[in-house]
Amino acid sequence: MKFLQRLGKSLMLPVACLPVCGILMGIGYALCPSTMQGGEVTGILEIIGFFLVKAGGALIDNMSWLFAVGVAVGMSDDNDGTAGLAGLVSWLMMTKLLNPAVVATLTGVAVDAVDLSYSKIETQFIGILAGVIGALCYNKFKSTKLPDWLSFFSGKRCVAIITAVVSIIVAAVLFFVWPVVFGALVALGKGIMGLDAVGAGIYAFFNRLLIPFGLHHALNNVFWFDTIGIGDLSHFWAGDVMGQNGVTWSLGMYMAGFFPCMMFGIPGAALAMVHCAKSTKKKVAIGLVGSAALAAFVCGVTEPFEFAFMFLAPALYVVYALLYGIFTVITVALGFRAGFSFSAGLTDLVFSASLPAAAKTWLILPLGVAAFVVFYVVFRVMITKFDLKTPGREDDDVEEEMNVALANDDYTQIAQIILEGLGGASNVTSVDNCITRLRLEIKDQALVNEKKIKSAGVAGVIRPSKTAVQVIVGTKVQFVADEFKKLCK
Repeated sequence: MKFLQRLGKSLMLPVACLPVCGILMGIGYALCPSTMQGGEVTGILEIIGFFLVKAGGALIDNMSWLFAVGVAVGMSDDNDGTAGLAGLVSWLMMTKLLNPAVVATLTGVAVDAVDLSYSKIETQFIGILAGVIGALCYNKFKSTKLPDWLSFFSGKRCVAIITAVVSIIVAAVLFFVWPVVFGALVALGKGIMGLDAVGAGIYAFFNRLLIPFGLHHALNNVFWFDTIGIGDLSHFWAGDVMGQNGVTWSLGMYMAGFFPCMMFGIPGAALAMVHCAKSTKKKVAIGLVGSAALAAFVCGVTEPFEFAFMFLAPALYVVYALLYGIFTVITVALGFRAGFSFSAGLTDLVFSASLPAAAKTWLILPLGVAAFVVFYVVFRVMITKFDLKTPGREDDDVEEEMNVALANDDYTQIAQIILEGLGGASNVTSVDNCITRLRLEIKDQALVNEKKIKSAGVAGVIRPSKTAVQVIVGTKVQFVADEFKKLCK
């Protein structure tokens, strides 16, 4: 659990980049529908819209890169950029080795005959896995000392090399495992095809449940495209209806259920998170989940919201996925039909409403109100009842710690006083910080002088173990930590 919580916190760095991308893409699609529907981009407004879509897509489409670097930096002992480089090395190594062209050469088959799973290897899961590998290799080998003739590669310089070797081994394992997992999900998709609205609900549940691993693409290929002869998305936007061009199902049923959840359910859940956030952290929560909710409503970009809590509160995320399944069953059963070419936001709803397969789109209002209320109530009850650590409720941000008044604003002097109180740089083995505290590993607790440390104006000193010391600095901890690290060097 501690590993998941640390992973969740490390994801906040790349996740913070995503809300603005969703907003840019939503505005861009509204100004330039040709970007979504095809056709020529003409006029100044459409050109601006096209530009905004591509600007937002630059990060959304490369989310796995962000996770590889951000997770590696966030999970490293001292948030060093070397770990970020190692995470990127791992991601590049694994995705290159499992690229369809490389797999084709290794297996001696044509590229178009390579298992479909390898074309879906650049997922968020691989990005997160690469970040974890990079961080673990950094933490383990950052202080490695090599013989004199290899001394150039000692310390942090050897981290990327070791990461590359580890990533080759992991890629070899994934070479055999990835197609099996991907194939199992495709088989699941085939198995629920004939279950009508219930099948659509099961699909929606697993679609959300697999988001953290990037494996939802396997199911999406089954239902949205022509992997096994369905192609709900492609037929919908081609203007087909049931009974035409091989369409034997109620067209749009594998997309419709996402609209009330993304447009209204996520804003309801986000409001619950804001209401449950600690008083001193409400602005932070609003900034993170509020902008994410707006992105979900406008253009259906949900990852900024989902990755903000899925690893901090995994049980809540499972319930979140279950709500998608339930609302999809209801939505499909009531006859609401809409489609998307990007995702289930307002923009796609407006543009798909005029297509032949669209039906009862007015139902988005009652369905949306119901989704907003249900998501809000479920999230608020679960967060408060089980004390879930959603944004703004993390253990580290105690109210008293947010209002610490340091002795002065000379962060170098503050860091110097704290270091002296810890027994000097020789007694410090590791330096890290959270939102309000310096987290330190030391050699000898007997050398720690709490009175000296507190003279810097800090709120307190905590000793959770024989080798750990935490100094409560307050919200300016990052500035003090930066100076502290310089002094330790």
